[in-house]
Amino acid sequence: MVGAAVSRTGAQGEFGADYARGLELWRDQVNAAGGLLGRRVELRLFDDGSQAVNAGPLYQRLMREEKADLLIGPYGSAATLIAASEAERARRVMINAAGPASAVHSREPKYLFQSSLPYASYGTGVLQIAADNGYRRLLILARDDGASRDMAQGMQRAAQRDFAVQGLEVYRPGTTDFSLQVKKAREVDAEAWIAFGDANDAAEMVKTFKRLNYAPQLFFARGVSHPRFVRLVGQDAEWSLGSIDFDPRLVPAARVFALAYAEKWKVAPTLPAAEGYAAGTVLAAAVRAAGSLDQERIRAALAEIEIATVFGDYKVAPENGVQIGAKPQVVQIRKGRPEQGNPLLPYPQWDERALIR
Repeated sequence: MVGAAVSRTGAQGEFGADYARGLELWRDQVNAAGGLLGRRVELRLFDDGSQAVNAGPLYQRLMREEKADLLIGPYGSAATLIAASEAERARRVMINAAGPASAVHSREPKYLFQSSLPYASYGTGVLQIAADNGYRRLLILARDDGASRDMAQGMQRAAQRDFAVQGLEVYRPGTTDFSLQVKKAREVDAEAWIAFGDANDAAEMVKTFKRLNYAPQLFFARGVSHPRFVRLVGQDAEWSLGSIDFDPRLVPAARVFALAYAEKWKVAPTLPAAEGYAAGTVLAAAVRAAGSLDQERIRAALAEIEIATVFGDYKVAPENGVQIGAKPQVVQIRKGRPEQGNPLLPYPQWDERALIR
């Protein structure tokens, strides 16, 4: 039996429902192929009501009363942190499928392994692009929320050795004027403007750039990849860089998953659905590699295996189980669409742009 707590009701109910659908598709595919170790997979899902405090008792129940052989973490970082504590105490392996915050793995757990994308990885791709183009002076910005701060701080740590980070600028949600941040970027002669927030934030940054006739050599904002960004600024969106965590076009496994998911559920898969499916994929691979349900053997397998998932290649740091293989993909807006591949840089000055017809 595979057990998990899923937020089917409450504030995260919509995301949790998709997460559960990803898990259920994985279960059905595994059973259609003969199950795991010759046994059909039974999936036991409890509803935590979108309350992280419920995770502890539910995972205790899964382990003690339901006798679950295998565990997949709940939806959300706070719930995962609580559930992981119970699993660690019982020396039970758990897949961290949807707890991207750095705090989840900060205490170097021995039985927790991350199958999806950590927040700290969201700046990895653009950092490589900056290095490839010789940009060393970075201005990093973060919306004042936990996820955005985590992403920005992860990038700041990664950039310390080879880049000159000109500061971490935190801005309030709903900010519509980034003049102060542009002033700072000009003062420090920042070559790259790298921001973590939503599509509205990215749009307001571009509007401020145009009004002040400012253009960094590289402009990256996490929200750029959202369709709303292009709708908000039109052709001014061109040449902006953003990140995509899940898209069926990114890797072959994602395309196969998306087709199967749409056939079963009659809708396109979301990020939570992909997180659930990836967790099952990784867990099944580890069980097969271990050849048994022995927790220590599965733990050893999870620390060593490298397999393809819907996010890219699963590979973890053996000392804490953090995902280091798969990373969000960087895209660039070209002719109104986010495109992969080598980006065209530098980000053009405003008087160099022509209308796209």
